[in-house]
Amino acid sequence: MGKSQKEFKNSIFIGYARHVKNENEAKAFINEIKRLHEDANHNVSAYIVKEGNSFALKYDDDGEPAGSSGKPVFKVIESKGLDNIAVVVTRYFGGTKLGFGGLSRAYRETAVSAIEDAGIVEVFEEVRFTAHIGYPELQKIRKLVEEYGRIEQENYTDTIELGFLIKKDFEEEFREKLAKLTRNKIELKKA
Repeated sequence: MGKSQKEFKNSIFIGYARHVKNENEAKAFINEIKRLHEDANHNVSAYIVKEGNSFALKYDDDGEPAGSSGKPVFKVIESKGLDNIAVVVTRYFGGTKLGFGGLSRAYRETAVSAIEDAGIVEVFEEVRFTAHIGYPELQKIRKLVEEYGRIEQENYTDTIELGFLIKKDFEEEFREKLAKLTRNKIELKKA
C-alpha cells in the first residue's frame, strides 16, 4: 500500500493507494480507510478494476463540491493507465477554503504521491518455453531471453536445457530474433 501526506493552506490531505483484485476488495479498502479516518471531513475515493472482460469504474467526492475531488483522483489513475487500483484521499479541513481549482490540485497531487509510494507493477501474459542449447550459445541466448522475458530454470548436462518465459505480446518477435541468432538451429518447445 502506498501512502502520502500533504498540507495545503492548513488542510491535511492523506492519500492511500492499494492494488485490488476485484470491486469488492476496492470497496472494502475504501471502507477501511473511512473507518480509520472517521473523524475526517472528507474521504474521497476512486477506483478502476478490471475483471476478465469487464471493468468497474467509480469515484466519489464524499461531500466536496461535485467534480472537485473524486474526479481528479480518478483522472490520475486513468492517465497513468492503471487497472486494479483503489485510491482514497482523506482531508482534514484547516479552516481556509481552497476553491474548486485548489481542491482539485490538492486531491490530484496527494493521489499521485500515494500511487508513486505504492509503486507500479506491470502485469503481462507470458508464454513458457524450453530449449536445448549448446554451451557456446548460452550467453547470447540468455541475453536475448532476458530482453523479452526471464529464465526460470537451467539444467546442465552435455547440453543446457533452458526453461524460460517470454512476454506473449513479443513472442513472434522473439522467435524471429532467435531464429536469426542461431540460424534456425534451436528448437523451441512450448511448455
